[in-house]
Amino acid sequence: MSGARSADTSAPGAERKKAVVFDYGFGNVRSAERALVRAGADVEITRDYDRAMAADGLLVPGVGAFAACVEGLRAARGDWVVERRLAGGRPVLGICVGMQILFSRGVEHGTEAEGLGEWPGTVGPLKADADHAVPHMGWNTVTPAAGSRLFEGLSDSDRFYFVHSYAVHDWELTVTNPAMAPPKVSWAEHGAPFVAAVENGPLWATQFHPEKSGDAGARLLSNWVASL
Repeated sequence: MSGARSADTSAPGAERKKAVVFDYGFGNVRSAERALVRAGADVEITRDYDRAMAADGLLVPGVGAFAACVEGLRAARGDWVVERRLAGGRPVLGICVGMQILFSRGVEHGTEAEGLGEWPGTVGPLKADADHAVPHMGWNTVTPAAGSRLFEGLSDSDRFYFVHSYAVHDWELTVTNPAMAPPKVSWAEHGAPFVAAVENGPLWATQFHPEKSGDAGARLLSNWVASL
């Protein structure tokens, strides 16, 4: 199905990039669609394999439990779409649980589920304390990685909207090949530091919801669309 249009924020005369929001039953696809249109993309919501493969950019949303999201994505062949796109250097953006399932595994309520394994690491419970309730729900700052393209034009005083009870607390991927650029990992803190965003070649992801993060989120999505 095709998305609605809004004011065009792309440069005059520039060809609008085509983005697909992958609809596998988890995540607010309409909010993502509206935000990407605002960011200057032509947007389609679909789970069609060929259309998802052909798009300039693929956004994978995610809301709910890690295991359920992984199962839903695999049922829709979304794991194949992500793998094939990345193998061809085609951009993918994961949001919230759509980011978490890119890691090797998730542990929720003592139950372990296998993720897509694009990055090593475990999604586990946030480390709450007396001053930090779980779920982490609301606005928080992010410390952008040096040289981040995703956070270009933004600062560590900008705030983004988070809704989650689980996160990755340890970044485990080590790049030893000097010819390969190391991933850019941005961090936030709620009881303890956790991974808030990653830029790793064509695969980018955010733990927060840029589509719900006002002007800062709109700028971030515009940066992704501009990179396609």
